[in-house]
Amino acid sequence: MANNSVLVLIGRILLSFMFILSGYGKLTAIGGTAGYFGSLGLPAPTVVAILVGLLELGGGLAVLVGFQTRIAALALGLFTLAATAAAHLDWSGDAGAAQFLFFQKNLGIAGGFFLLAAYGAGALSLDAKRG
Repeated sequence: MANNSVLVLIGRILLSFMFILSGYGKLTAIGGTAGYFGSLGLPAPTVVAILVGLLELGGGLAVLVGFQTRIAALALGLFTLAATAAAHLDWSGDAGAAQFLFFQKNLGIAGGFFLLAAYGAGALSLDAKRG
């Protein structure tokens, strides 16, 4: 199909958008992010906030432009599963339905990243230009 390259580009844009914004948000509000991570029981929440912010922003930008896409997509897919395990497995109480929805959404996002990791960024990418 001649439009596969365009579809892969659109998929990369859609997958990367939330991670770019989320990473930027974390890096510009480290205190709040670290506080939330601390409430989840994560160790060294400030360090984790910085690392997660850099992964989301850098990985999101890499997927967007198609640079080292397989590596970035694999890292973001694994990260998404880890974030799901850390924050979206409590389906009890008033927030249970929302947490279950986040769980399902994250599985789909991880699946999209794993497809990118397996098949690459397509012809409309820096990876393709580098040969």
